[in-house]
Amino acid sequence: MLKPWLGRAAVLALPVLPTLLAMLTTAVLFVLFLLIQGQPAWQAGPLVFEGAFGSLFAWENTLMRAAPLMLTALCVALPARAGLIIIGGEGALVLGGLAAAVTPLWLPALPAWPMLIAMGVAAMLAGGLWIGLSGWLRQKRGVNETIGSLLLSYIALAVFRHLVEGPLRDPNSLNKPSTPPLDGGYQIGVISDSFYVHWGLVAGVVACVLAWVLVRYSVVGFALRIVGGNPRTPRMLGLPVDRLVLLTCVLGGAAAGLAGMYEVGAVQGSANSALISGYGTAGILVAFAARHNPLAIIACAILLGGLEASGGLLQRRLGLPDATTLILQGMLFINLLAWEALTSRTTNWRLWLRGHWIAAPADALTGKREARHG
Repeated sequence: MLKPWLGRAAVLALPVLPTLLAMLTTAVLFVLFLLIQGQPAWQAGPLVFEGAFGSLFAWENTLMRAAPLMLTALCVALPARAGLIIIGGEGALVLGGLAAAVTPLWLPALPAWPMLIAMGVAAMLAGGLWIGLSGWLRQKRGVNETIGSLLLSYIALAVFRHLVEGPLRDPNSLNKPSTPPLDGGYQIGVISDSFYVHWGLVAGVVACVLAWVLVRYSVVGFALRIVGGNPRTPRMLGLPVDRLVLLTCVLGGAAAGLAGMYEVGAVQGSANSALISGYGTAGILVAFAARHNPLAIIACAILLGGLEASGGLLQRRLGLPDATTLILQGMLFINLLAWEALTSRTTNWRLWLRGHWIAAPADALTGKREARHG
């Protein structure tokens, strides 16, 4: 009786095996990296944990960073369900933040909640249309979506800088060009006075849960699995491939744009260069670590947010540059790509385990019954 249960557990665990191996390999390489520099590598691990999860302040810092990562990771994970690799979340984030920042300037004075809703809608429209353009170029003009989304991200950053430093610049922002600051009533507060994390965390978790329900339990999600599995089969079945691809791109871009809205409304208070902080790029790592599973994105975003939050502590205690955490993230991304080669073998292992650990005992039991009745 124990053998089938062990087989089922192994089959369920195998999909996360590449991510676990990548994390283990990254830890080993990071220790070697510190030893080569003559640093006390044995202290780095405890310091990373302390800076990420060692206190209430560390948790708050981690979750503040994890909130936008959840949303930008969805910008990668949702199109990936349709077989696309989109890496332009940074552009969607900054354009979404800019749209949210200027919405109060273009609308009449409204109460707080209607204005915040309008800001969120404007941010999602800006991000969704920008990433949707990548999907349209891919489906209608044959432009590779990875290259297209990357180039569009560069264009978005250039447009953002031009508008913030030019037509939309607040005259009072001398040393740091920015849009006019948001009115106090339009700024997004924290969840509670005892838990200093803004509501973007709740939005990120809710968005991941809704995305998981969409891809797992809806007709659209089933169609996306067919589209992402084989490019020819869905067209033979008459599925609206172009519409499904555009839908995932627009939804992913809307999530990244919403991240920009929360960064402006809860952290920066205006659209400025600090909005270009790499959350869109880090979201790629989160999505790949989660293997494009929306629920796993929540845990991976918290983990990566903790790594980023621990950079200051490593700098103070060990004298390491703050960019050390960026090197750690780069190692993790490279290892994720390297261990992704196990995917095909993992499929074979799952088939072997399913037949050897699960089907075999059942076949044996069936054989015993036939012998008894015979």
